[in-house]
Amino acid sequence: MARDKKHQTGRPTMLATILAILSAAVLILLIVIGSRGLRDFDAALIGYAVGSVCALAALVYRYTLWIGRPPTWRYFRAGWVNFLSWRNFRHYSLLIPKAWWTDLLAQTFIRKRSTLRWIMHLCIFWGVILSLVITLPLTFGWLHFTLHPPDLYQLWFFGLPMFVFPIQTVIGFVIFHGLDFTAVLLIVGVGIALWRRITDAGLLVTQRFGSDLVPLVLHVAIAVTGLALTASSTWWGGRCYWFLSLTHQVIVVVWLLSIPFGKFFHIIERPASIGVTLYQTVNQEVEHYGKQAQTGRCKRCEKELPSQQFIQDLEGVLNDLGQNYSLGEDRGVLQEYCPTCKRVLRGEAYYQLMGKRFL
Repeated sequence: MARDKKHQTGRPTMLATILAILSAAVLILLIVIGSRGLRDFDAALIGYAVGSVCALAALVYRYTLWIGRPPTWRYFRAGWVNFLSWRNFRHYSLLIPKAWWTDLLAQTFIRKRSTLRWIMHLCIFWGVILSLVITLPLTFGWLHFTLHPPDLYQLWFFGLPMFVFPIQTVIGFVIFHGLDFTAVLLIVGVGIALWRRITDAGLLVTQRFGSDLVPLVLHVAIAVTGLALTASSTWWGGRCYWFLSLTHQVIVVVWLLSIPFGKFFHIIERPASIGVTLYQTVNQEVEHYGKQAQTGRCKRCEKELPSQQFIQDLEGVLNDLGQNYSLGEDRGVLQEYCPTCKRVLRGEAYYQLMGKRFL
């Protein structure tokens, strides 16, 4: 028994390790190819590259373990089955783009809670994403510029010429200061987050230094040191540039390595919620491909429950986890009751156990 349990635990770990190593190897190969055999790779950025490779391996490792958990895998698989279904595509062709917009790109579901909180999330999310979109190709040597005298720059991507643009123009300014814009965006978002965390009584009680405050401090440090690099090269005549560059690189690498194990791992998990949205919509529609969706009734109040498929998957997850919620006698199992009746049953059980002391 112990050997079987150890074997079941070891298989996901082995698979996650293999995939992590493969992902790191693929990224290294792409760096070599995209930088034309490292000819376009800047050795001064080696720290960013090594940190990115290690962060990717750790992300793949943790994501594989997360996907392999019984609850996650069951709903992840069901989401993909629904996504790849031609019948679902015909009926819900606009659902996935809408879910990408509301759940990920615009995050409009947060606006229902608070407009300020929504602005905060958007600033942090897009500040991070746009910074990575600019930084990673530059770090890997996939993106670089060459001078065309007297005042033109050539943009190259993966060794292929893209376009030429004048230096002293708006487009040139925007391209060369893209990271400054994302740094300002990030500072705005983190500033709002820090203000909420020192003024909101609920957050003050529940927040933890390591998981809630350290990520915000790292983002502030990355944005401020990045802006300081621009200030050094533009206004300070290059003074302190080496120190600022090294400091910025160390902070960025620390942040990259913290992603798989910290709060911002939820950014990697978030796209999976789109599959959950599709799963819920397909299984809870009243009209399901022209026939009535199969739903159950609460055994206590007769209130309609979610779809039968949802109930079966929930029971399957609990069985996978070795959890049995049978209520005995003729009461069935806990999953056959609506949320309200579950709370009533729990209260009745507490009362029977504690008597008048419960009140």
